Amino acid sequence: MAPVQTKSLFADRLSQVQESSTIKVMAAAQKLRAEGVDVVDLGVGEPDFNTPDNIKEAAKRAIDKNFTRYTPAPGVPALRDAIVSRYRADFNVERKRGEVIVNVGGKQAIFNALMAVINPGDEVLIPTPYWVSFPPIVYICGGTPVFVETDPENGFQITAALLARHMTNRTKLMIVNSPSNPSGAVVPQQEFSKICELAAERQVFLLSDECYQRFLYDGLRPFTGASVPEPQRRWVIVVGSFSKTYAMTGWRIGYTIGPAELIERMVTIQSHQTSNPTSIAQAAAIEAMTGPQDSVGLMTREFQRRRDFLVPELNKIPGMRCIMPQGAFYAYPDIRRLLKGDVKTCEQFAARLLEKVHIALTAGCAFGTGGFIRISYATAYSELEKTIDRLTRFVKEL
Repeated sequence: MAPVQTKSLFADRLSQVQESSTIKVMAAAQKLRAEGVDVVDLGVGEPDFNTPDNIKEAAKRAIDKNFTRYTPAPGVPALRDAIVSRYRADFNVERKRGEVIVNVGGKQAIFNALMAVINPGDEVLIPTPYWVSFPPIVYICGGTPVFVETDPENGFQITAALLARHMTNRTKLMIVNSPSNPSGAVVPQQEFSKICELAAERQVFLLSDECYQRFLYDGLRPFTGASVPEPQRRWVIVVGSFSKTYAMTGWRIGYTIGPAELIERMVTIQSHQTSNPTSIAQAAAIEAMTGPQDSVGLMTREFQRRRDFLVPELNKIPGMRCIMPQGAFYAYPDIRRLLKGDVKTCEQFAARLLEKVHIALTAGCAFGTGGFIRISYATAYSELEKTIDRLTRFVKEL
């Protein structure tokens, strides 16, 4: 009798995928806090502001009006139109409803865009350091990540020339995240235009992750890939999120702006995947897009105040060096000079930090760069002061 052929119990595509590092850090911090430990949690990128009242009230009205049923798969027309109007007001760009889909958060937007574009074996260029979910999403969608290393001495800047050097005939898409999670680096608008030109010239999609689009400092003005002219526009996919801009992380609402032929395919995927984004979250998102924008400026000013305290203080700690982030709400200090003895890796540094002084943060290897740590300053100013005290003491004891 022929031997029974052994089958893999689970999908092979998960062999390269692990649980999100930032989610694991959050869980570890929550466990210690439940045990009564005073943990400073700098691991998760979540604004410590509440969702603005006008947005919450819009959701309550939607519930009272029984707006609780299925909606069209790409989102209600009113929200898609509100996104178009917001981009017209903020960036003087004209897009059409058919070029917009509403998603269940920015993650689903990226997943569905790649699912619509990537075939098995296609290569996706990902600059490092990268957001933790970019490589797993590429793997799950059947693609092959190609990592484009940026220089910390140059502020982790990505350029068109650097991307071009990593392109092959298998390159299908490249990802640019500006402002960057985790480094806070911002691609200058002129350089971003060159990257869009490169995408059109090589007929490669550019996915512009703009979830931190509005959080810019020192007078920098937001810009968007949605405003690029033809023929580049056909190749540019913009992913946006309500999570950061409007402190709506738990509402799980985001969107994609791109060529209509791509959006149609994303609608097909989403119709089988989640049917539609949550109706009540969509009602809240309409108010976020069309209502007062004061809360965004308030958060940005407060994040800059925290950044302006935190980064100089980090640079006072012997052996630590941190560039000044231009956007988002993360500091990304270089700790390579501190890795010695029985603390040789950034993971060991982060684990010891949580154990000894109860600071939770994410090791840089999760973002593709060993020797760094990510600190979220989307937390109270007093918590950042506590962080500096504990971190200074910890480094001295090393």
